[in-house]
Amino acid sequence: MKYLVNAAEMRRADKFTTEGIGIPAMILMERAALAAQASIEKYCRRLEGGPEPQGRFGSEGWFGNDGRPGSKGRPGSERRTVLVMAGTGNNGGDGLALARLLSGADFRVEVWIVGDEARASELWTRQREILEHYPVIFCTKPERTEYTILVDALFGIGLSRDITGVRQEAVELFNGLQGWKIALDIPSGVNSDTGRIMGRSCVTAEETVAFAYCKRGEVLYPGCLAAGKVTVADIGIPEAAFGEKMPDMYALDEEPEALLPKRCPWGNKGTFGKVLLAAGSPGMAGAAVLAAKAAYRAGAGMVRVITPVENRSVIQTAVPEALVGTREEFASYFGWADVIAIGPGLGKDRQAGSMLAQALAESSLPLLIDGDGLNLAAESLKIRRMLAEQGSTGRSIVLTPHVGELARLLGRTVPEIQERLADYGRDLAMELQTVVAAKDARTFICKTGEPVCVNLSGSSGLATAGSGDVLAGIVSGLMAQGMDACRAACVGAYVHGCMGDKAARQHGEHGCMAGDIVYGNERIR
Repeated sequence: MKYLVNAAEMRRADKFTTEGIGIPAMILMERAALAAQASIEKYCRRLEGGPEPQGRFGSEGWFGNDGRPGSKGRPGSERRTVLVMAGTGNNGGDGLALARLLSGADFRVEVWIVGDEARASELWTRQREILEHYPVIFCTKPERTEYTILVDALFGIGLSRDITGVRQEAVELFNGLQGWKIALDIPSGVNSDTGRIMGRSCVTAEETVAFAYCKRGEVLYPGCLAAGKVTVADIGIPEAAFGEKMPDMYALDEEPEALLPKRCPWGNKGTFGKVLLAAGSPGMAGAAVLAAKAAYRAGAGMVRVITPVENRSVIQTAVPEALVGTREEFASYFGWADVIAIGPGLGKDRQAGSMLAQALAESSLPLLIDGDGLNLAAESLKIRRMLAEQGSTGRSIVLTPHVGELARLLGRTVPEIQERLADYGRDLAMELQTVVAAKDARTFICKTGEPVCVNLSGSSGLATAGSGDVLAGIVSGLMAQGMDACRAACVGAYVHGCMGDKAARQHGEHGCMAGDIVYGNERIR
């Protein structure tokens, strides 16, 4: 798990580290510069095709084995050229400290200061005074059109309004220069909280070195497209610096297999949970097939598919492991099941609505609602009231709306929802007292009183019909095994994305189909 911090959280932790713990801000700035230099040294090694630098800090370090900066791992006999675009705030101060370190490691360094030095921060001014004693070149604009390394230190996490004027021109000129671009903490022009581009354009980097913790804007669209590879560098700000209020957003980054429920070695098919899946409409069995298969792949021991009778032969052929029941039998299996999943391809006819009402009124089992189940809830005030009542009792309920379904549930437009997806996901979770997995290019799993989990796995290959049905099956399969509803939604979204990444490697993002996600190698035999 990794925390994703906003600007306020990062400033609070930084302040506590310097004032509460007592680590001087100049030391934090020095460690930030050292981390950035480590990435630059690694890039230069790759550029030459040589080994990664090994020394005091291992493969991440830049010190030679004798401890002198630059004594080993220099980028060759020919001096490399570096341009540091530095603003006059503390992010610019990081850039000045980096310029000093690089100048001592046999780089030719130019520092391009953008902004009024008379209004610079105190830390920036101190770094500027120190830099006077080092062989760097100060310039009012870049002296070349091509550099080995281009360092963006114009703005940090504090950017709160659109870039205009000379700063916008500087960003555009910087982007037009040739060379490998690295951003310090966050690309200039990206909102650190939302990922929004603040102005006409932002810096586009090959790598961003995030200091202490990953910033939300580096992983949310469209900011993540500008950040390139994000390297999180420990600069000495501990988790304890957040105090009792930890960051309000996080992402999973473990190996997916490590997140799945532990298997009892002497268990049986009943041990691993039973999913009652109400899915498919007359003549439309595909969603039911995908969801059932996914529930099994997630580890469920048994899956019973409730679907119109004309779908029976399709289900039994495509998923012979599954049991099949009719819609009329739905409620009679409540006592058999460990979790109910309803909605994939269900349709919105009267019988479908009646089944959803039964799942809410006649059972207290954990419940997942997807697809048409959500559309039925959006159209029925009665269903919404039942959902809220059940949620308020503590019943485990997971809703998995994509942006269109969430817009219908909240009476908003799709563009409104997309602009503030996490906020609207939280709104619905609070209203209905459920877990909400708000799905888009990034999925936000929201539960009142809990930090938001953002899923960072997956790609555009998942943007294909039936992908949501697979997710519903995975999450319900995890819930059937006893996993907490919120945890199941977080792990399910992450595993779903990882499976999609694997499918994209096999078929390409353009060629992915939902069946490739859940069937794995069966599709390519």
